Parts: sequence; C-alpha cells; structure tokens
Amino acid sequence: MSIAERRHSPLLWVPTGYFTMALGYVMLTSVTAIMFKNLGMDNGKAAQYSSLLILAYTVKPLFAPFVEMYRTKKFFVLWAQVLIGAGFAGVALAMALPGYMSLLMALFFALSFIGATQDIASDGVYVTSLDTRTQSLYCGLQSLSWNVGPIVAAGGMVYLSGYLHTHVFGNDPARFGPEWIESWRLIFLLVGGVVLAMAAWHARTMPEGARAADTPASVRDAGRILFDAFVTLFQKRGIWRMLAFAFLFRLSIGFLEKIGPFFMVDPASKGGLGLSNEMLGLVYGTYGLAAVLLGSLLGGWYVARRGLKATLFVLCCAVNIPNLTFLLMSIYLPSSLLVITAGVVIEKFFFGFGAVGFMIYLMQQLAPGKYTTTHYAFGTGVMGLCGLVTGVVSGHLQEWLGYVHYFVFVMVATIPSFLATWFAPFYHDDGMGAPGAAGNGKTDGKAVPA
Repeated sequence: MSIAERRHSPLLWVPTGYFTMALGYVMLTSVTAIMFKNLGMDNGKAAQYSSLLILAYTVKPLFAPFVEMYRTKKFFVLWAQVLIGAGFAGVALAMALPGYMSLLMALFFALSFIGATQDIASDGVYVTSLDTRTQSLYCGLQSLSWNVGPIVAAGGMVYLSGYLHTHVFGNDPARFGPEWIESWRLIFLLVGGVVLAMAAWHARTMPEGARAADTPASVRDAGRILFDAFVTLFQKRGIWRMLAFAFLFRLSIGFLEKIGPFFMVDPASKGGLGLSNEMLGLVYGTYGLAAVLLGSLLGGWYVARRGLKATLFVLCCAVNIPNLTFLLMSIYLPSSLLVITAGVVIEKFFFGFGAVGFMIYLMQQLAPGKYTTTHYAFGTGVMGLCGLVTGVVSGHLQEWLGYVHYFVFVMVATIPSFLATWFAPFYHDDGMGAPGAAGNGKTDGKAVPA
C-alpha cells in the first residue's frame, strides 16, 4: 500500500466523517429542543422551532445536483465543517446579546443548510471513493459511527449542560448571568471546536471524491437531471403507496420524538417525571441510544435471515407498539430511575429493531431504477417531512391534551403506519425471491428489473 493510500484509508475518515455529520444534525434538530425548553420556552414553541430546522435535510435532494457541479466533494465537506464549527461558536457569542433569539434562529437555519450540504458531499465522497465491495465492507462501521453522534450530542452534551448548570454556573448566578444561557454557550463552543478539529483531520485524511459520469456541467444540466428524476420517480408502479409508506411508517415516532424528552424533564406538577438534564442525558441520550444501536444490529440480522417481505409488518409492530411504555409512565409517573430507564430502553430498542425495515424498503423497492441515489434521497426526504410536520405540531398538541391524553393520541397515530405497511407494494426481489405485497401475501405483479 502506497503512502497516499495509507493516508486516505477509509478507517481514518469514514468513522470521523459520519460522526461529524450526525453530531451537527442531532445538535440542530434534537438538542436545540432541550435547550429552548431550558431557556424558558413552552413545549409548543420548543418543539416547533427545533423541528423547523429539519427542513434543510428534507429538501436536500433539490440542491444535491448543484453541489456536484463545482470543485471536489472534499472541498464542500471541509468548508461545510469549517462553517459549522464557526457557526456554533457564533451561536455561543450570540447568546450573550440582548434579544438573542431571533439571531439564534437565523444562525441555526443557516447551519442546517450547511449541514445538509455536508451530508451530500460526505455521502458523495463515500460512494465515489470506494468500490462496491469496500462500501459494503465499511457499511457497518459507517452506521455505527453515525450512531455515536447522537450518543455524544443527545447524551453527553445534554448531560454536560445539566452538570454545568448545577455544579458550575448555578453557584454564582450574579457573576455568570442566567445559568442555562452560560451552560449552553459553553456546550456550543465545545461542539464548534470538535467540528473544526474534524475539518482539520479530514483535510489530511479524506480523499477528494471522484466525479460521477453523469455529473452536471451547468445549472441547466442540473435542473434537467432534477426534473427527470422527479418525472421518473412518479412513473414507478405503486409510487403513491410507496410514498405513503415513506411518510407514515414513522408517524407515531414523529409525534413522540420531541415530546418524550420534554416529558422526562417536566415536573410532576405538569405531568412529567422531573428528571434533570444530567439524568435525561444518561437515560434518554445514552442508554436509550445504545438500545437503538443494539436493536438496529439485531433488526438487520433478522431481515437478512428472513427477507424484508416476510418481516416488514413485524418490524412495523416493533416500531409502534412499544410506544405504550410512555403512556404507562405518564399514567403511573414512576419515581424509580431504573423503571424509567427500562421504559425508555424498551421503546428505543424496538424502534431500532423495526426502523431498519424502513431504510431497506426504500433501498430495495423505491430506489431501484435510473436515479437510484436520488430516488432514495427523495424517500428519506419524505420521511424527514413527516418528522418536520409532526414535530411542529407535537408540542402544541401536548400542551392542549396533557401528557396522558397526548400519549393516547400517539398510540392512535400508529394505525396509519400499520395500514401503510400492510399495503406497501413489493415489485423487486427482496433478496429471498419474494416480490408482492408486504402484509397480505398477494402479488402485485411481476418483479420489475432494477
């Protein structure tokens, strides 16, 4: 192996690249919800503002062809990471200003589009720098590295914010100002420093990324490719049922995602469990996300053994039915940290187990065709749209209904997921030679070549 090959070994940049992607995404779309709540926002606004930051990640297929046109993919990765690191430092500085919230949201929106650009370019480096065999070889490491990001952000950083608030700034509020503001300023400075360090590392270790044969040469070409990708997507058989599946499979999770942590930290007087940020970071962001990771690994093994068609409805049940744990906790309000942790771990484990079916379905059934990568991105964009819509309304619904009735509503919201999964079409081989409908075993027609 040459010196250049050793310097650009996938082991040096794949783990750090996908960790950095996930760290920025989770800080923007999930951790900000906890920060907003700590700063005094009600549940409705905290969930709404953080969910709106998903928009850039939802529409990123629309500007992906334009990113492909200029310089190299590594160029976009590095500049995106530099801007994200500097942007998080800017967030910390902005929080020291009077009336900082408007400036804060403007910075977060800009960072979300820069983060989406980083995702496009990082995926492009991975796909174009590695051959198919190597992509498969490092796929598990890629997924594992991405999942470390949420553990660090939603676990470590939320825990650290609580520790700083309680043990550092809380002791001398006159000197340090409002304790939560100072705590979160340090958190964003720390995350910004980590992202800048990753940019410096990737400048040395990441390959440039090859230009694909169909890379657009002009804005006109990029627009034509994007238009053709839309047209061919909607020419696919059963596309509306596929898109319904993409939107509805995680519907109940969308309603639960922001409200679950709020329920954990709200006091009993508001129907919550009264955990501190430190305990939330441990229970929800660390043990919970570790359970997601374990569930994902076992779910992937389960699908590989039995095939997606035979397992998709079971996976849907795994995603949706364990949401019942939050309803039970809202009714009984357990004080035991062990019971609370068990409830979260059960829900997160089965979510991880079942959610693999969603991604595999998009890969095997929605994506195949002329624009496989783009159509897969459209599918994940529809999933992101579900998260955006449900997140924007979830806080307001919870405040109107209260926690118990809201979690009843979450269970009712599982019904569309079951219906969309039952009628999800299978037109391509699922690896077990089994095209046909997912839940009812009927055949919708012959398998169409990819």
